Amino acid sequence: MNYKAISKIIGLVLKFEAAFMLLPAIVAVIYQERAGIYFAITMFLCLLVGAALGLVSKKDTEFYAKEGFASVALSWIALSIFGALPFYLSGEIPSYTDALFETISGFTTTGASILSNVEALSHCMLFWRSFTHWLGGMGVLVFILAVLPLTGGYNMHLMRAESPGPQVGKLVPRVHKTATILYGIYVFITVVEIILLLIGKMPLFDAVTISFGTAGTGGFGIKNDSMAGYSDYIQNVVSIFMILFGVNFNAYFFLLLRKVKNFFRSEEVLTYFGIIIVSTIAIAINVNSLFPSFMKSLQHSLFQVASIITTTGFSTVDFDVWPEASKSILLLLMFIGACAGSTGGGIKVSRIIISIKLIKKEITTFIHPRCVKSVKMDGKVIDDETLKAVSVYFMTFVLVFLSSVLLLTFDDCDFITNFTAVSATINNIGPGLNMVGPTQNFGFFSGFCKYVLMFDMLVGRLELFPMLVLFSPNTWKKKQSA
Repeated sequence: MNYKAISKIIGLVLKFEAAFMLLPAIVAVIYQERAGIYFAITMFLCLLVGAALGLVSKKDTEFYAKEGFASVALSWIALSIFGALPFYLSGEIPSYTDALFETISGFTTTGASILSNVEALSHCMLFWRSFTHWLGGMGVLVFILAVLPLTGGYNMHLMRAESPGPQVGKLVPRVHKTATILYGIYVFITVVEIILLLIGKMPLFDAVTISFGTAGTGGFGIKNDSMAGYSDYIQNVVSIFMILFGVNFNAYFFLLLRKVKNFFRSEEVLTYFGIIIVSTIAIAINVNSLFPSFMKSLQHSLFQVASIITTTGFSTVDFDVWPEASKSILLLLMFIGACAGSTGGGIKVSRIIISIKLIKKEITTFIHPRCVKSVKMDGKVIDDETLKAVSVYFMTFVLVFLSSVLLLTFDDCDFITNFTAVSATINNIGPGLNMVGPTQNFGFFSGFCKYVLMFDMLVGRLELFPMLVLFSPNTWKKKQSA
C-alpha cells in the first residue's frame, strides 16, 4: 500500500474543501450572520491538516486500484469529518454525531436529515448543506481531476472508484479532459435550472440551493415542507431537472457531438425513461381520488417518481399516506435508481438490465444446453468480467443491506421503518416510510444506529467496494502488487 500517495490525495481534498467553504462564508457576510466565523475556523483547520499531509507525501508513482479505492473512501470520510465542524461549532446542530450525519447525508447526496426545523438554520448553513449535495453529486475527486490533472496512474483509478455505475470509460483519451467535460455539462445544466427557477419568481437564494439539491440528486430542502410550498411551475421545472440529472452523462456527451442517434439507442436511457413513464401513469391512476383532478394527480406522481428513481428525495406531498400499490412502486424505484454515470444513486438501471439479460441467458442455457448465447447491451457483447462484477455487486449489496436492517433492530423500531431507513440511505434517497417518511426525520435513532446509516450512505454512494476495501487486511499490506 502506497501510504504517501493516499496521504497526498487526502491532503489535496482538504485543501479544496477549505476553498469550497469560501462560498458559505461569503453568504454569511451577505446576510450579516455571525455563523460565518465557523467556516473561517474550519477553513484554517482544513488547510493546516491538508498541508501537514502534503508534507509527508513525497513523489511516488506507484498507484494501483486498491490505492484508488482507499484514497476515495478515506477522502470522503475526511471531507465529512471536517465538513461537519461548522454545524457543530456554531451550535446550530449541537450534537457532533448529528452534524456528521447531516454532512455525510449531504456529500453522499442522500438527503436524509436529523433536523425537525430546517428553517431554523442560518442562510450560510443552509447554503453549505445544499452545496455539499452539488459537490458530492459529480464527486469531489472528479472535480479535482478536472481542475488539477494528476500524474503517475492516479487519474483513472480515482475516477473509477468515485464514479457511479458498473464501469467508467474515458470519453476522450485523457482522463483530465473527461473530468472537465463531465463537470462542464454538470455546471451548464445547473445554471440553466437556476435561470428557469428565477423566471418562475423563486428567490435567488432558493433557486441556487434547490438547484444544488437537484443537480446532486440530493434533496435537502430549505423549507420544512420541502417543495410543497412552491408553485406548480417551479415543481414541474424541478421534476424535469431531477430526471435530466438522472441520465448517464455520457449520453449528453453524444448530444454535444451531435450523435443524437447514439442517445436514443442507449438501452439504459430508454429503459430509464420507460420506467418513469409507466410508474408515473400507474401511480397517478392509483392516487387520483386524493387530488382534485387527474392532471394534479399526474403532476405530483411525476414529481415523486422522478424524486425517488433519481434518489433526490424532494417531496411535494406526504406519499406515506398514499395507497399501498403506489408506495410499493416507489419502494421498487428506490432500489432501481438512476442511470450509471449520472448523479443519481440506487443499484442503477444498467445493472438491472444486465441482470435480467443474464437470467434470460441462464434460462435459455438450461433449455438448450448446446446453445451459445452472449449478453449484449447497446449491440455490444458484455465481457465476463463485467457480468461477474454485476453479480458480485448484487450479492454484496444484499449482505450489507440485510446486516444493516438487523443492526437497526436494536432501536426497537418497526420493520417498515428499519427496512426503508436502510433503503433510503444505502440507495442515497433520503425519505423512507413510517417513522422516516417524507414529513419525518432520522433524529430519533440512537447514536449507534446513526453511525450504521452513515456507513450505508457512504457505501451506497461509493458503490460498496471502495468503503469495504478499508476493512480488508490485505489492503494495508506494505508490499504492492499490480
